[in-house]
Amino acid sequence: MATLGDNGKGALSGAPFLIPVWAGIAGAAGVGLSAAAAHKVDSPALSVAATILTLHAAAAVAIFAVAVRSAHPRLWSAAGLLMLFAASLFAGEIAFHTFTDNATFQFLAPIGGSGMILSWFVVAVSGFCSRGRK
Repeated sequence: MATLGDNGKGALSGAPFLIPVWAGIAGAAGVGLSAAAAHKVDSPALSVAATILTLHAAAAVAIFAVAVRSAHPRLWSAAGLLMLFAASLFAGEIAFHTFTDNATFQFLAPIGGSGMILSWFVVAVSGFCSRGRK
């Protein structure tokens, strides 16, 4: 069985490193937003965005760990990438709105929230498709 990113020629394809790299950056950003919410800006929304970003970054690392051992790595990777994109969009819009008091992009938060919900459904489908496989 080929591993995630293995194209049979010894080279990585599909940038499998993207999930853990993005998750690391998102996790660090989530902790930074938590610090800002606790010490700098009195905003419950910013605190929620920080928590959501950090939680989904950790979940994406776990999804990546499953993906590299799965019979369906692309499906698991899609779940992780969607999750990171959606959480980043959600938290990024809330942070932007909080720090700039500019609501121009406020439509992005519900899109990010919906994307996170969808990503968890993709996790469920990935798990279903992987049942009974080693």
